[in-house]
Amino acid sequence: MTPLLSILTKLSGESEVWIWAGFLVFLRVGAAMALLPAFGEQSVPQRVRLSLALCFALIVLPAVSDQVTPLAGNLVLPITTEVTAGLLLGIGLRMFIFALQIAGTMAAQSTSLAQLFAGQGAEPQPAMSNLFVMAALALAVMDGFHIRVVELFILSYDVLPPGQLLPGDAVATWGVAQTTRAFTLAFSLAAPFIAASVIYNLALGVINRAMPQLMVVFVGAPALTLGGLVLLALATPLLLDVWMQALSSFIASPFRISP
Repeated sequence: MTPLLSILTKLSGESEVWIWAGFLVFLRVGAAMALLPAFGEQSVPQRVRLSLALCFALIVLPAVSDQVTPLAGNLVLPITTEVTAGLLLGIGLRMFIFALQIAGTMAAQSTSLAQLFAGQGAEPQPAMSNLFVMAALALAVMDGFHIRVVELFILSYDVLPPGQLLPGDAVATWGVAQTTRAFTLAFSLAAPFIAASVIYNLALGVINRAMPQLMVVFVGAPALTLGGLVLLALATPLLLDVWMQALSSFIASPFRISP
């Protein structure tokens, strides 16, 4: 019985280390999953999101087990750093969804389609925003987004080591850079619709000055809507390709700040 007890004691000690390491990994993965595109959407049930977070944590744990130290002494520091690291990763990825929503809103306003349909989220979005988001999420998952996210979680331990507080100025600089990137991407995606709207309104103004008796509004409004739908069908594949390239660039180097 003595050898058996010694083996059980050794196994119990190792299992305790793995449990604490798994807990820390789950904190980082779970915090990121709360904001992760596709898997962390509000339309996904909470139980499903929790199950996905556990699955991702089980996948990440064996690869980073040697980098995660067991909890000892002060528990506030490692818990805080892991949750903060997860939130940073989740916010960085969620910014790309915000970029799509902003681009869709700008495009819909430019083509008078902003109030065509309402969204199903907490804040109603124009039809174009919903189309951009759903199409982009489907395209990202088809392209192996879940695999890239696992790689991002694993490699994040090299940049954000467990138990080390992040400098506030570095986090602020990174956050401003990600916000700038999101708005820049949104304006780039909506640029064709904005340019078409400007050209249309200039042409409408010239026609109105040339023929004041013509009710250009009744003629131009249907033309604007039709042109917006045609432009949407033609430009969406190209816009999604640009968005995918930006997302891949961020996943490859999430903490690089562009000049």
